[in-house]
Amino acid sequence: METSADEQTRKQIAQLWNWIEKTPAERMAFFGGAGVSTESGIPDFRSADGLYRQKYGSTPPEEMISRSYFDAHPQEFFDFYFDRMIAPDARPNRAHISLAELEERDILDSVVTQNIDGLHQAAGSTRVHELHGSVRRNYCMKCGRSYSLPGMLRLHEAAQDGIPRCESCGATVKPDVVLYEEPLDESVMAAALDSISRADLLLVAGTSLVVYPAAGFVNCFKGDHLIIVNRDPTPRDALADLRIRANIGDVLQPR
Repeated sequence: METSADEQTRKQIAQLWNWIEKTPAERMAFFGGAGVSTESGIPDFRSADGLYRQKYGSTPPEEMISRSYFDAHPQEFFDFYFDRMIAPDARPNRAHISLAELEERDILDSVVTQNIDGLHQAAGSTRVHELHGSVRRNYCMKCGRSYSLPGMLRLHEAAQDGIPRCESCGATVKPDVVLYEEPLDESVMAAALDSISRADLLLVAGTSLVVYPAAGFVNCFKGDHLIIVNRDPTPRDALADLRIRANIGDVLQPR
């Protein structure tokens, strides 16, 4: 027998889909965080089992993914990065696939994501604004040569100290991800804010909404329905028209 909580969640999901199906063409936006990819086997950051709760030597993970740490300790940074920050075998989950289908049906305008795993594109989404970059793009810090994720892994494995170096000039190859102390790309931010501000329906999922400036993007939404799907409370819950405490994969199952 379903519990009252199960029944409430089922009704909330049905309400969400009712709103989605009635949304005008390309007037839905999705804003997602690390919780969108946990079903694909990629840990989030702030939950009880998240990346920031894991031990990795004496340096806190949050410090290890800062630009100052990258510059001062490149070997330690890349040891951590390749061990904990990438998941080359991860595959899109139900939420990624459902969002790609909603784009194909001309309901979803775009995905705004804080994730760096590239799984939205792997699922088929084409309008994805990656606020924090992507592990699938890498570049030489001196000559600008580009490397794919497999290419980056090859450079890492070939280096005695684990620091990937450019095959053209020998300089360090950096992941195209935004580290702490680095600014977000202005063009990506502008496109993301434009999509959110034009949306009639904004679905926010898998994010604690505490990391700025990304968390502030929700303030630009002026549409009809704001829905937040997250296992834990967020600072924006009081603003939501619907608050669903569930995994996004259970909510956005492909139809």
